[in-house]
Amino acid sequence: MPTETVRQRQRKLSGRQKAAVLLIALGPEQAAQVFKHLRDDEIERLTWEIANMSHVDPEVTEEVLEEFGQLALAKEYINQGGLEYAREVLEKAVGPQRAAALIERLSASMQVRPFDFARKTDPAQLLNFIQNEHPQTISLIMAHLHPDQAGAILSALPPDRQVEVARRLASLDRTSPEVLEEIESSLEKRLASFVRQEYTAVGGIDVAVEVLNRVDRQTERTILEALEEQDPELAEEIKKRMFVFEDIVTLDNRAVRKVISEVDMSVWALALKTASEDVAERIFSNMSKRAAEMLREEIEYLGPVRLRDVEEAQQRIVATIRRLEEVGEIIIARGGEDEIVV
Repeated sequence: MPTETVRQRQRKLSGRQKAAVLLIALGPEQAAQVFKHLRDDEIERLTWEIANMSHVDPEVTEEVLEEFGQLALAKEYINQGGLEYAREVLEKAVGPQRAAALIERLSASMQVRPFDFARKTDPAQLLNFIQNEHPQTISLIMAHLHPDQAGAILSALPPDRQVEVARRLASLDRTSPEVLEEIESSLEKRLASFVRQEYTAVGGIDVAVEVLNRVDRQTERTILEALEEQDPELAEEIKKRMFVFEDIVTLDNRAVRKVISEVDMSVWALALKTASEDVAERIFSNMSKRAAEMLREEIEYLGPVRLRDVEEAQQRIVATIRRLEEVGEIIIARGGEDEIVV
């Protein structure tokens, strides 16, 4: 088969079809590893594509693999030195026309986040550069960092600034590109690094929760207590999201049994109605065989229930977990501290 004909057939494939061809070529074990990083809807669509590919020409597979390899290489070049560096290297490797096509595809599907240089910097070093900045500036920078980095920085700030930075981090919405670029450029110069700016929508409660989940318990308590005085609604919303129902699987068995004993079975029945298999199994395995059977029967007898009722039941259990932690009866493992149990 002429090469041009193979390339024409390969170009007729959609992006999803090419991904399916790639996964078929990788084999079931490696494809399964890829699936672990995808959303459920993406897995469903790709599985459908794979199931509908009864035959793929070896030549087409080879073309798809070659294209994937070139795109992966181009992305690596971009990460190393930016778009212009990638363009220069690719032109030497595959020619100007092919290089331009690769760069165009990557530019459309991949945006380089701001503060990439900062995410590669040690938190202690970053702290030296930003600790005297305005709380709004610190919160904006932290919103672009890995949660572990941001948590380390927040823990190291003075208590009064911790509260102010956390409050502003949770309140961030969108930042104008001009302001973001100015802050980024200033920090970039001081760290003598190179970075490109693309995204501007950052921050918000979810980011604040991720950061607070990684600070030590004392820092979290100090911040939340102060926020409760300054902005009770914001503090309550943050607390609701800091430990979600599905996080029950992270508790040790002793803690799970304690929580089970503190919550009525009727509440558990509602809460487990939409729970994942992992959560349900964690609860059932920490009950007696008879109690587990009774709870399963109660869940079955419930029939259709309102999602709002399920979420309320789950939130009641989360509130119980946080109360038990507050009084020291259970421990919630946190990313920002080493738990010592005596």
